[in-house]
Amino acid sequence: MKRTTKSVLVTLTSLAIASTALATMDIHKEYKVKHPDAKCDTCHMMKVPKKGAGERNDFGKKVEAAKGKDGKINWSKVPAAK
Repeated sequence: MKRTTKSVLVTLTSLAIASTALATMDIHKEYKVKHPDAKCDTCHMMKVPKKGAGERNDFGKKVEAAKGKDGKINWSKVPAAK
């Protein structure tokens, strides 16, 4: 019983941490207000990444680095995309 409980807790914790690292539509919409021509491939390697499988390009990594603990992006730390 203890092993099952521990496994469930580890799985839930992993999912919670992983979900905070993913780009969300809110982040995309927030960036798109400033840059209307932004698309998925502005931050990702693929034109239309599948949920949870989108590898980020250099710009996407900079956006990820500017993400605070609260999940919000400090856009002043993100240089303009090329």
